Amino acid sequence: MTALPDLGPTATQLGELVRDIDDEQLDAPTPNADYTLGTLLDHIDVLSVVFTAAATKDVGNWTEAPAAPDAAHLADGWRDRIPRRLDDLAAAWRDPDAWTGTTQAGGLDLPGDLAGRIALDEIMIHGWDVARSIGRPYEADPAALDPVLEFVGGFGGPGMEQARNGLFGTEVEVADDAPLFDRILGITGRDPAWTPETR
Repeated sequence: MTALPDLGPTATQLGELVRDIDDEQLDAPTPNADYTLGTLLDHIDVLSVVFTAAATKDVGNWTEAPAAPDAAHLADGWRDRIPRRLDDLAAAWRDPDAWTGTTQAGGLDLPGDLAGRIALDEIMIHGWDVARSIGRPYEADPAALDPVLEFVGGFGGPGMEQARNGLFGTEVEVADDAPLFDRILGITGRDPAWTPETR
């Protein structure tokens, strides 16, 4: 049996980055032109709860798509709450049952194994987004790259624009011999060379 992906290292890295963010940085740009850092943090906060619920199949209040992210939604204590929720997310997906059957996330019915890969993609890509926004290094967990590619790879290449709509921005061309993570970033609409100064 193929080992299930472990979201733990990616969740921990993102949580550590969140703890290092200063309030003055919440208006900073991110590689996603639609999000400031504060808006992105609200998105991460919510997706952590949504995909934890997806893992436990206890979707409760999360059967509908969440409200659009907004920095104004960040409640006090976010610097501690978001890393804690990321830890809960990783723990929930360590249960093999999380990867079986059908679940819900973002108002959609999804196979459990697909929901797990989407959750891993979300925290990996947004971890990079946060790191770039605040000028920190980011090293993707090598063991997580192939599972993320299994999800995003189907959206890359010509003719996939409609399928990508609402999921990723316009694909960024990256050299075929570029590192795997750079190619994943390109598929998700991110320039691996992005910095706040080059936006």
